[in-house]
Amino acid sequence: MSGFFSEPVHIGLAIVLGLLLSASVIVSVMRMRDEDNQYKELSDRVKSWWVMIGIFSLALLSSPNVSVVLFALISFLAFKEFVSIIPLRRADRRVLFWAYLTIPFQYYLVATGWYGLFVVFIPVWVFFLLPFRFLIAGQTDGFLKSVSAISWGLMITVFAVSHAAFLMKLPLSDGSVGGPALILFLAVLNQGNDVAQYVWGKLCGKHKIIPSVSPNKTWEGFLGGVGTTAVLSVLLSTILTPFSFGFAIMIGIFLGITGFIGDVTMSALKRDLRIKDAGALIPGHGGILDRIDSLSLSAPLFFHMVRYFYGAG
Repeated sequence: MSGFFSEPVHIGLAIVLGLLLSASVIVSVMRMRDEDNQYKELSDRVKSWWVMIGIFSLALLSSPNVSVVLFALISFLAFKEFVSIIPLRRADRRVLFWAYLTIPFQYYLVATGWYGLFVVFIPVWVFFLLPFRFLIAGQTDGFLKSVSAISWGLMITVFAVSHAAFLMKLPLSDGSVGGPALILFLAVLNQGNDVAQYVWGKLCGKHKIIPSVSPNKTWEGFLGGVGTTAVLSVLLSTILTPFSFGFAIMIGIFLGITGFIGDVTMSALKRDLRIKDAGALIPGHGGILDRIDSLSLSAPLFFHMVRYFYGAG
């Protein structure tokens, strides 16, 4: 094959865009007959898909270093949204500068492929040094709450998301590098799982899982989404990954489960803060933080499973 379709990632993107276009047409027809506005949320999810796939397409079709910069921007926006919704003390504002500095350094480690420091910088060094900077601010009232919130925010918006970017640099056992195909695979399965769980829940959802946290989540939606994600994983793995059939099923199941956990964890946070969305950057469906909730758990799991089973050395 030649031209645009000579690379697996291009084929994968073409398939995803085709499916997304088909979904948009189907949802538009459904909305025309939707007198009770039942499908508005589904329409919003499809629209957010276009935004997210557009961002990922720009990242994947650029040079590796440009892709890393775009992921760093995603982390910056997500962390900015996070600190805008959590209650902070006046003294905490002086510490945020140092928290923001972790973002370019973490992604420098990604760009250089420095795995040894990458994997411990935030969970070890920042975890121990950031509280000391809080202490220098001299305010002990609310110390534990502030340190915990900022540290957790850095973990989910920077450390976790940077694992997706590091897939671009991950050396594989066959002598190749993970590259954009693995990132596309992860992104499509995450977003696909989100839509599949929503659709299955709407079609046949009856039994609530955690009604106090997310009233619309049902066992039928969860299991249907995990099954759909496993099937999608098998189909896409033949184009985008070196995965075996068994590993593709396993990773699809794991991504379905972790995507659900990430989603309800963010729902719990927003319920605690009594807000609907973390931001309004993506019209109709919240901010960046709302869109990467499942990625915050699935990216590290996916990265380390691929590195363990298919990584070099």
